[in-house]
Amino acid sequence: MIKIQNIYYMLAYAYQVLNEQGYKSIATEEFENTADLCSAILAKGLSTQIKRGLGKEYIPATEALSSLRGKIDISDSIKSQTLMRRQMICTYDEFSINSYMNQIIKTTVLVLLKSDISSKRKKELKKLLVYMSEVDVLDIHLINWNLQYNKNNQTYRMLISVCYLVIKGLLQTQSDGSTKLMDFFDEQRMCRLYEKFILEYYRKEHPEIKAAASQILWQLDDDFNEMLPIMQTDIMLSSADKTLIIDAKYYEHSLQQQYDSYSVHSGNLYQILRM
Repeated sequence: MIKIQNIYYMLAYAYQVLNEQGYKSIATEEFENTADLCSAILAKGLSTQIKRGLGKEYIPATEALSSLRGKIDISDSIKSQTLMRRQMICTYDEFSINSYMNQIIKTTVLVLLKSDISSKRKKELKKLLVYMSEVDVLDIHLINWNLQYNKNNQTYRMLISVCYLVIKGLLQTQSDGSTKLMDFFDEQRMCRLYEKFILEYYRKEHPEIKAAASQILWQLDDDFNEMLPIMQTDIMLSSADKTLIIDAKYYEHSLQQQYDSYSVHSGNLYQILRM
């Protein structure tokens, strides 16, 4: 089983922000499980974001008011008879910290507080939650992870990525419908993290080489390629005269077992032969 500390180093390459001064102390800490590691990263990152200012966005709101704000909803005002109380139903946009990204972070923090993390970490997270009292909690099964980043919310990218790893990679539904956090990311999430780690490692440590996750075009006699799959590489390293393709593989068990015999995963072997 991969060491917890190694997961941090993989995350540090995948998300360069973890190499900044505020996160360096995490590299020297000992963690019992991956949830505790993610809690430490979120605690540091959320604390920094709060000092910088929690991201805000315009949230549509509707309520009965004594003074005009935004637009008057005449139909609802008549139906609810608010005019008799000298009020009107108004719809307006409120610039609030109750943004979707903040909701994802708060939801993830509440999940982590119910998990097996250190008491020190729980205290840190509970203190930070005070600043998010106005933020709503989401249904973990209905979170939309397709978010758009810009210069105003770029600092949220790593925080949301860690939240994604916790919700998608650690949270496991039990037979009775309850949820439990596993000690390690599931194989699928670890595989994606491993790919990103290798790619970012070459980008940072070997700037003389062009590292990318490029697509390979099919060598065809004609242009008929509609039925062919896209050849997407995990990592492609290119220099002036050479190109190296790396196909990253991560398995909990490196060999497949049938009865009492072990062998290399057949699909991986065939893939090497094709390349």
